[in-house]
Amino acid sequence: MNELITRRVPMKWMLLIASTLLYVAMVSSITLGPMDISFTDSLKALIPSALIQSDLPDYVGVIIQQVRLPRTLLAIAVGGILAICGAVMQGLFRNPLADPGIIGVSAGASLGAAIAIVLFGGMIGHTALLTLGTVPLFAFLGGALATFAIYYMGTNSNGTSVTIMLLAGVALGAIAGAGMGLLNYFADDQALRDLSLWTMGSLAGASWDSIAFAYVSLFLLAFFYQRNAKKLNALLLGEAEARHLGIDVQSLKRQLILLTAAGVGVTVALSGMIGFIGLVVPHIARMLTGPDHRSLLPVSLVLGGLILLVSDMIARTIVAPLEIPVGIVTAAIGAPFFLALLLKQRGRLA
Repeated sequence: MNELITRRVPMKWMLLIASTLLYVAMVSSITLGPMDISFTDSLKALIPSALIQSDLPDYVGVIIQQVRLPRTLLAIAVGGILAICGAVMQGLFRNPLADPGIIGVSAGASLGAAIAIVLFGGMIGHTALLTLGTVPLFAFLGGALATFAIYYMGTNSNGTSVTIMLLAGVALGAIAGAGMGLLNYFADDQALRDLSLWTMGSLAGASWDSIAFAYVSLFLLAFFYQRNAKKLNALLLGEAEARHLGIDVQSLKRQLILLTAAGVGVTVALSGMIGFIGLVVPHIARMLTGPDHRSLLPVSLVLGGLILLVSDMIARTIVAPLEIPVGIVTAAIGAPFFLALLLKQRGRLA
């Protein structure tokens, strides 16, 4: 087992490098945008007016503090949640394709959130409680129901079949797609536009309330996942071997699946559908640090925030002043990378 989880790069160095890159990306994200604001003015605008006298125009402070900074912070949190959820799912099912999106969790969460948008859309615009309550709640319930349905179909007295779970995820994804189509058919013009933009993924709706919600979720997920990192390492040997080591495998699966559903529900509610972060980032982290979840999880968290933040910068600057949905950018970046990874390892996978 020690050979199995050998680290390729010491975690502290990998985290230091990734955190440095993330800091550079944060500064770049705050200073870049369709509105031409200099680097110096952008940094000055971050300092509260009570602490420094500034001759900056009011609009500069509004853009930096109310638009760019919240969006930057939300991208880091959402990317981190998606990445660690993906890493946990891949470790839990011992399968590199066990991304929350591929096994149907994201589809269920999306359908739940879409139902909330269509049913409560008229009220959400007037009440922050509904914005931070109804949509995330429905997204969580949809993701949780989809997850437990897949888990139930793929589990029997002999254990869990990852193949059946993946196939069940495809089927549930199709069902969720049919439900989304039905909602699109009955939605009014405003709800239809909200659904269309939301399904492509966007961080444009970042607010300080949503940021607080995202970071609380991120810290809780990271804490509970890290507590179970050694158990996930044991699962790499197989379920039977993990049971011999005294691990309650079924209880561990239920806990981690429920946490993953909650995490995906949060990201879907706050940013819409953003794919490939949970699939690709754990692969990158695993190539850098090895499969030991004690290092894989924190590195995945930082890299997930970094990659989504860079993708968001591309989305809002490449065709400025227009903006491309960030989900399109992550798909354009992630899909070719994943295909290249499959081609590189197809002999071993076969």
